[in-house]
Amino acid sequence: MYRIEGGRVSLRTHDVDLMCNIYGVGSEFREVLKSLAKATKAHGWWHAYGTAVPSWFELYVGLEAAASRLRQYEPALIPGLLQRREYAATILGSQPGMTEDAVGQAVALRLERQRLLARRHPKAPQLDVILHEVVLLGQWPGKREQLEHLIQAGRVPGVSIRVIPSVTRPAHWSLAGGFVILDFPPLGSRPPEPTTVYSESLTGALYLDRPAEVDTYSQAWTMLEDVALNPPRSAALIAEIKEGSSEHE
Repeated sequence: MYRIEGGRVSLRTHDVDLMCNIYGVGSEFREVLKSLAKATKAHGWWHAYGTAVPSWFELYVGLEAAASRLRQYEPALIPGLLQRREYAATILGSQPGMTEDAVGQAVALRLERQRLLARRHPKAPQLDVILHEVVLLGQWPGKREQLEHLIQAGRVPGVSIRVIPSVTRPAHWSLAGGFVILDFPPLGSRPPEPTTVYSESLTGALYLDRPAEVDTYSQAWTMLEDVALNPPRSAALIAEIKEGSSEHE
């Protein structure tokens, strides 16, 4: 038990059954827990990328692939699911100690993750993104191509990209660090996994799923929607910034 509770060993479905008997867990939720126990033994496709996937990021890649909706707020960088190869290489290559091979592997992982937006079975998740305008104003190689990629991505069914313009951005607590809210689909007759909030730092990440925590971030998202341009006006602003960018950026 102490090994299970300490996360030192994976959980067998037999163990789940026994503990559900002791704790009086109902049959429906018991099946959900047994499915999760089976999933802990299965390696996802991202394991092929080895050290390009930090241990604290592995869980997110799995959650992202299972989600039915992703709501992402980014105050500093273009989200990984919308990055072109050149932009991703610039960002990832700026990390201390990153070798050329490590950068190549990390970029390949990032581009592989983007395939889920074109997925048909199961249906691709809805992606709703809110960015600060400052994210678009930086200087990096291939800037015009990256901005055009954002414009085209915003035209894909199921993808929404909105921008908070710098000139009208208010001072507000909801404008703090970036986050992703992940919603999950029901699995047949089983209830969906709880909505989870992902918040990343330079060396780790937080995964929050308590109702009060999720509610706080949901309120922040609603406030961000209130100050962001709608998708067509956001696309127009991105195009304006693109046209004002130097060909040599």
